[in-house]
Amino acid sequence: MTGLPRFVAAGEALTDLLTTGPGTWESRTGGSTWNVARVVARLGIPSAFAGAVSRDVFGNELAAANAAAGLDGRFLQQVDQPPLLAVVHSLHPPRYFFVGTDSADLHFDPRRLPAGWQDGAAWVHFGGISLARAPLADTLVGLAQELKRHGAKISYDPNFRALMDEGYDATLRAMTAVADVVKVSDEDLRGLFRHDDVDAAFAALRALNPAATYLYTRGGDGAHLVRPDGAWRAAAPHVTVVDTVGAGDASIGALLYSLMTWPERAGGSHLRFAVAAGTCACRLAGAQPPALDAVLALADVIAVQREEVRA
Repeated sequence: MTGLPRFVAAGEALTDLLTTGPGTWESRTGGSTWNVARVVARLGIPSAFAGAVSRDVFGNELAAANAAAGLDGRFLQQVDQPPLLAVVHSLHPPRYFFVGTDSADLHFDPRRLPAGWQDGAAWVHFGGISLARAPLADTLVGLAQELKRHGAKISYDPNFRALMDEGYDATLRAMTAVADVVKVSDEDLRGLFRHDDVDAAFAALRALNPAATYLYTRGGDGAHLVRPDGAWRAAAPHVTVVDTVGAGDASIGALLYSLMTWPERAGGSHLRFAVAAGTCACRLAGAQPPALDAVLALADVIAVQREEVRA
């Protein structure tokens, strides 16, 4: 690749270790920000994942998967540090913990990215546990603020995890303040605001940056797109769900693709495309990015309703 990618996702790529039975485990490549980069690339926009992985078997698998996804390899840094692992010791319900003391992801260095990459990137995405792990979190928040001053569009998906306690509040405020697009689920809102009144939590989040566009997903209850010029609601299509892993990453990746590809379209069209992608991802096992033709076909049958913007 010689040209610079139009889309970059900065954050974590990790290995999921999933229990498959007593004493048996399966490894899968993952990471929410890495997944979003793969989604946008699969839909057809030149993309990259900016982050650091280890040089061992886990890091090498991530590097190979990064290349197989068509992501610009110049943005992936391999360093001599341990891997970041998510140990999923229960699948129903999901229970997990992270292993990553001084791991590779924490050593990401934006100064090592290709020269002039900011000029090529129309959108840069942030989120996931990378924004809850020091010192990487400060590095990424500073990078987002610098990119915003440089004129790039910023998207943010907090993707709540248990380690995002009160200490994460400042990061939530800082990232929402610079974001042009924020993606959040009802589960995220309960965790981030530490109460069950999701409507109040969503209103509090929007108050941090009323000018932003918000993709608010509610699982089987569909999704909302809210921005200053309007609000839209889409019902979730009825499909056979194989796996919900990666559905949120697919929805935000598809929304960003839609905004980049059809900026003139109304919010309802962008929401329809995002919901279609998230639904398509549920038809696939694991966090597999959906294909463009499948998303377009499903988007055609999704009903969208205009709503009144609430303060």
